[in-house]
Amino acid sequence: MTPDARQKRLAYFAWGAVCLIWGTTYLGIRVSLESIPPALMGGLRWLLAGSLLTIYLVARGRPLPPVSQWRGIALLGFLMLGLGNGGVVYAEQFVPSGLAAVIVATAPFWMAGVESLLPDGERLRRSVVIGLVIGFGGILLLVWPDLTLGSATSRGFLAGIAALQVAAIGWSIGSSYSKRHGRAASSGADSDNEVLGTAAYQMLAGGLMMTAAGTLRGEWSTLFFTTRTTSALLYLSTIGAVGGFVAYTYALRHLPVSF
Repeated sequence: MTPDARQKRLAYFAWGAVCLIWGTTYLGIRVSLESIPPALMGGLRWLLAGSLLTIYLVARGRPLPPVSQWRGIALLGFLMLGLGNGGVVYAEQFVPSGLAAVIVATAPFWMAGVESLLPDGERLRRSVVIGLVIGFGGILLLVWPDLTLGSATSRGFLAGIAALQVAAIGWSIGSSYSKRHGRAASSGADSDNEVLGTAAYQMLAGGLMMTAAGTLRGEWSTLFFTTRTTSALLYLSTIGAVGGFVAYTYALRHLPVSF
């Protein structure tokens, strides 16, 4: 098997892992919010995940991103974690976790749209457009009962829906930038190691931003931990963040957006 074929095979496996892992994190977020304020929950989650991955890389002698890449990594941390994950965390204060997961499934529509607008982006093929239309129809069918309930008119619910769309847009723009950033940085033989280093620093950047936001919001005064919320936070920081985010970064680098 050629190196490219091996990478493509691993990328499909990584994407499958992302679908399985991140499908469980919505419930984990909901549980953690029982005692951890939203911005601090996201900040602590990504700081812990980034620290664990950085310690692993240093212990194994793996390369970490040079200073010249920190600005791009910080931008990715803001788009994908600050806006992307932060929007989901905020929304789950008002929107049921199952419904949030379904609405976030609109991200492929935003990603396809962002890619089609870029000069070097992937063009929208007819089959892709048909698939997106069918997918959007399925999402609308699933969320319609919730949208027609009386609670759908509440300010919190509507704010949560808006936050989920902001999250999808931020994640989509960040993914497109990450794909190009990774392509430029992966010309050497250690491209897979660079995936881990970039992911670690991206987690730390996003975690610092969300922790700063939580501090400005005065969330430390309402923070406390229970057995349930601590377990949920640890799951989100390890399997959900390290496992899911690294797998997503690897798949994004080696697969087209509209595969």
